[in-house]
Amino acid sequence: MVTELGLLYIGMVTLLFFFWAYGIVSFVLDLKNVIIPKGRQFLRGRRRIKEQKKQEEEREERERQLY
Repeated sequence: MVTELGLLYIGMVTLLFFFWAYGIVSFVLDLKNVIIPKGRQFLRGRRRIKEQKKQEEEREERERQLY
């Protein structure tokens, strides 16, 4: 027979497992819906700035060659 202490232990472990699983699922969803899109947006912005800088340097170089 299972004692009251054993039932309490099983109940508490089950409760902690649900919070643990909820935390993992929440973390994965945050990665998928927040962190990864923000990282992609950041990288797109950096590439765009780098391309604009390169175009500006090419334009300045062309202007220098004209004079």
